[in-house]
Parts: sequence; C-alpha cells; structure tokens
Amino acid sequence: MLCVALLWVAPARASGDRLPDVVVYLADDLSAGDLSVYGGRDLDTPAINALAAEGMTFNRAFVASPSCAPSRAAMLTGLMPARNGAEENHTFPREGILRLPRILNQLGYQTAAFGKVAHAKSAIDYGFDTIDLKSNIPQVRAAVKTFLENRTDRRPLALFVGVSNPHVPWPSQSTLDPDSITLPPKLLDTPRTRVQRSRYMQEVKDLDAYLGELRGLTDKHMAKDKLFVFSSDHGAQFPFGKWTLYDEGIHVPLIIARRGIIRPGARSDAMVSWIDLLPTLIDIAGGAVPENLDGRSFAAVLRGESDSHRDRIFTTHSGDRMMNVYLSRSIRTERYKLIWNPHPEFAFTTHIDLLLRETSGDYFKQWTELAKTDSRAASVVASHHGRPEYELFDLQTDPNEQNNLAGTESLKKRQSELRDELNAWIQSQNDNLTVFHKPLMLDAPDTWVPRNVAQGAK
Repeated sequence: MLCVALLWVAPARASGDRLPDVVVYLADDLSAGDLSVYGGRDLDTPAINALAAEGMTFNRAFVASPSCAPSRAAMLTGLMPARNGAEENHTFPREGILRLPRILNQLGYQTAAFGKVAHAKSAIDYGFDTIDLKSNIPQVRAAVKTFLENRTDRRPLALFVGVSNPHVPWPSQSTLDPDSITLPPKLLDTPRTRVQRSRYMQEVKDLDAYLGELRGLTDKHMAKDKLFVFSSDHGAQFPFGKWTLYDEGIHVPLIIARRGIIRPGARSDAMVSWIDLLPTLIDIAGGAVPENLDGRSFAAVLRGESDSHRDRIFTTHSGDRMMNVYLSRSIRTERYKLIWNPHPEFAFTTHIDLLLRETSGDYFKQWTELAKTDSRAASVVASHHGRPEYELFDLQTDPNEQNNLAGTESLKKRQSELRDELNAWIQSQNDNLTVFHKPLMLDAPDTWVPRNVAQGAK
C-alpha cells in the first residue's frame, strides 16, 4: 500500500479545464440529530438549512471512529484507523501514508487549512500549502478573511476550515432556555444536564452563524463553480455519544452543494463513510483514485446517477489515552447494527465522568446521586460504565438503540452472520485489537480516577 501511495501521480488534464474550488467546513463534536435538517427541535440553524436547500443532505453519513484524531486521519487518508496507524485518540498516520492535501496539490490545487482540520499539530504533516492552527471562531474568522482578501495564487483553491465548536469547554452563558431543551432519550433529565445541553447548543448556534459568514466570503473571493462540504468529526461529548459506536457517536451531518451539478434540496439515503470523502474529492477533480483505499467515491450519488453507495458501514474505537481505555468494533447494515466490545470486563470511563468539569460534564454528579434512589438512573449510569460483549440493534424499530437484541433466539442467525462478517473485516484490516494502556476494571469502581499516560503504561 505504501509504495502505491508514494508513487501516485496526477493524471493529465485538458489545458482548458478549470477545477472547481472546494470548501470543507468542519464542526467538532456535533451529532447529526441535534440539527433541524436531521429532525432536531431545539435550535434554528439558518445557514445549515440554506446549505441543505442548495445541495444534498446525506441522511446516513458516518465517521470511521468517534474520536477526533482517528476520525480526521481517516478522512484525510481514505484509510480506516488500523490501516493508517491513527487508532487511539491523539495518534497520527504512519509515515508514507498518502494524504489528501498532497494529492490535491498534484491535481493543481492550492490547499489551505484553517483551524482544526487535522488533529492538533499533525496538520503540518499533511502537506497543506497554508496552515493556521487557531481554531476558535473569532480567530478562524480573522485568519480566513485575511487569507482570501490577500490571496494572489491563481490555482483553484481547496480551502479546509475547522472550528472548535461545539467541543468543550462550553460557554458559561447561553441564549437557549435550558427548560426548553429536548434531551436525547438515553440521557438523564436533570437540571444541570439541561444547562450543559443549552451551552452546547449555543456553540452549535455560533458555528451555524459562522457558516453563513464563510459562505458569503467564499462566494465573494472564490470561483463561482465551487463544491461546498459541511460535516462533523463525530458526535457530541455526552454519554452514549462521542467515544461510542452508537449512532449518537458516529452518525454525523453531511451536506454537499455545487450549483449546477448537485440538485438543490436533495436528500440521499445512501450510506457513506468519512473515508469516502478523499476518493470523492479526487474523483470530482478528475483525478485517478488511488488503489487499495478503504474509501470509495460517491460522486455518482452527488450527480444523481445513483441512490446507493455502501451496504455496510464499519466503525472502530480504540480509546482516548488514559481517560477511555476501551475497544469497540461495529458493523452496520441497512437495518441492523452489531457492536462488539472485546473486553466487557473493562470500565468505560471518559472525560465526562472522570473530570466532572464545570464547563462540560459536571452534570454527571447529579446522575450518580440520582442513581442511588432511582432505578432508571441506576440503569443508565451502569450502562454508561459497563457494556456487554455484543450489542445488536434493529435500527428500523429502534433507531435510538435502546433495546439490545443480542442473544435473542429470533435473531440468533443474523447475529452470527454479522459477527462473522465483522471478524473477517477486522482480519482484513490487520486490526490487532490493541489495548494501548492499562484499563480500569468494571468491578473496581474505587479506581475510576483520572490517570496520566505514565501511570497507565503497559
């Protein structure tokens, strides 16, 4: 694979052809279901709605992994985590792995990344022509505006913009009334949960406002023929979201617009993965898609030539350093999802329940207190920390994944088929199911405290 990646060259293109400009706008920790275009009821997002009205909304878009670094690495390499090397959070692709910005450069693009596009300082290693790592919206706004107003490069532009919203820490104030918030069905309804959800939603509101500004700015300074992509690296930082393979963690917004090419107001049920973005962008630019990728171009869906793409979605999670030492793998079909947790004896912990920060997860204190007297709360807290080895969901009848059907007689054959298929895929990926740090054990709750990497070294 590495030799193929290193030797890839751009194909010849007719001299009169001009490539479309590209804008990729990325949110950080945003679940699809929280937006009105995906059924959310709490927030008006006029800029996202306007983009959806002009382009195609994907109803079933999923990331490769529900944490920042692996998800972004998969998008920018077209390879799943085990194959590109970025498996647990805060890790990066191996040397020699082909990267999207370098391909776009070879195709004739100027490339620029502002904010959180790749994870942390790894953006420098991806080959963008211009990089600015400041990721809060005021800083991104100023940097992108200055860049576009002063740009003299005559090449088509591939502009990647990633904001830190709605990643924690959340603001201390929100314009949304906590009492009016609609909570995801798996969350416990406590006063502090509502306050923190309102703060999270404020950041969604702010990222939507900047989307409107960015579209106006790029319309002014970039080509009329422009592909505009909006998505998020994974779901929100709430229990059963980020760091999990439930849809709340892996189902993300994906809206793509291109005037004259993509039908306005279109919606697609095609299942697509973030690993498919790299080959799709190359395909749209007229390039030869590299062989041996995990991703596949869905340009035909965008053009209206196909209404389907994948019949299986695979996702992986390998932990977030010492805060979350937990492995999960999943396979999702049109109707069913099977999640495999290879180590159900491990405790599932995260920044939420270990740090209990005032700017994010302090509501979990109310959860654990309520669990002492309320049976449903006790069940919810227990299911946050402890997962069975297999979880099987019928997404047609149970879209919120609340009823685990693993082990039921009527689905015994289906579970076995999905398990075998998932295992075969894991082997094909050379996924060693590595436990990167010493885990916390489910039967030892007194040990569930924050640790550093040195304490947890194997």
